[in-house]
Amino acid sequence: MTAAAQRTATAKPAAKAAAVRPTPYKRVASAEPVAVEVQAPAEGSAADFLAGEVVAAVAEGRRSRFLRRRPPSIRRRPSLYLAAALVGAISVSGFTSGDPVASATETMSSSVSIAEELGLESQPTDAVTETHAAERLGELTVSRNARDAEQAAAAQVQAAADQAVAQAAAEAARPKAILPVNGARLTSTFGARWGTLHAGIDLAAPMQTPEYAAMDGVVLEAGPASGFGLAVYIQHENGDVTVYGHMDSILVQAGQVVRASDTIALLGNRGQSTGPHLHFEVHVGGLNGEKIDPLPWLRERGVAI
Repeated sequence: MTAAAQRTATAKPAAKAAAVRPTPYKRVASAEPVAVEVQAPAEGSAADFLAGEVVAAVAEGRRSRFLRRRPPSIRRRPSLYLAAALVGAISVSGFTSGDPVASATETMSSSVSIAEELGLESQPTDAVTETHAAERLGELTVSRNARDAEQAAAAQVQAAADQAVAQAAAEAARPKAILPVNGARLTSTFGARWGTLHAGIDLAAPMQTPEYAAMDGVVLEAGPASGFGLAVYIQHENGDVTVYGHMDSILVQAGQVVRASDTIALLGNRGQSTGPHLHFEVHVGGLNGEKIDPLPWLRERGVAI
């Protein structure tokens, strides 16, 4: 083989190999991100923008720069939306109406409508008119007066009932018969004396000693009497009559109702008397009834001398 042919045969495989081998790329330095701060919009805007970031990657060996802008994130706040809506409503109403009153009315209506759409409408409050309140107060006054009247009536009824109970208790405790003179001495008994009937008993005591009704009854007579000077006649519920004589003064009158232990006179020495004493008689069944011994009559009623 000639030298030229040999070089040609050697060059073909080399050229083929050169055509097959890929051209190596140069290793380039890794791109570093560059952060650029972007200012947020001015205050008072409806949205709150965050600063965006711009990242620039610079490729070595090239003049062009590939910029990639990251969209700013927006934080939505309900309070800012509400403020923006109210401001917008006020601004629109101010521009569209020249009348301040109409503008204020439309602004309030628009604000209320927006608040209602956002679910912030106020709840209705309960209210009454002054006339209705006065009527209710009048009803309360009438009711209170009626209640007070009922309570007063009930108190009166209760007081009357209490008084009746007290009177009944006192009546039950009160003696039904008593000795006509307290602390007296029995100086003469019932029976014949010097040929005549001494129709009663004599109870001696100091002058002006109180004399009492022996039982409950009605005064039949009260005043001067033969032999007694002064005398009192009392008829009792069972019809018997008790007689009180020789008193110094009388303290009751005919027709007066008396009860046992009521003071009817003051002891004396009037009429046919030998000293201060009470002459006491009992006439059964009436003023002109049989005259009986007072001592058994008193004992039957729980009175002892």
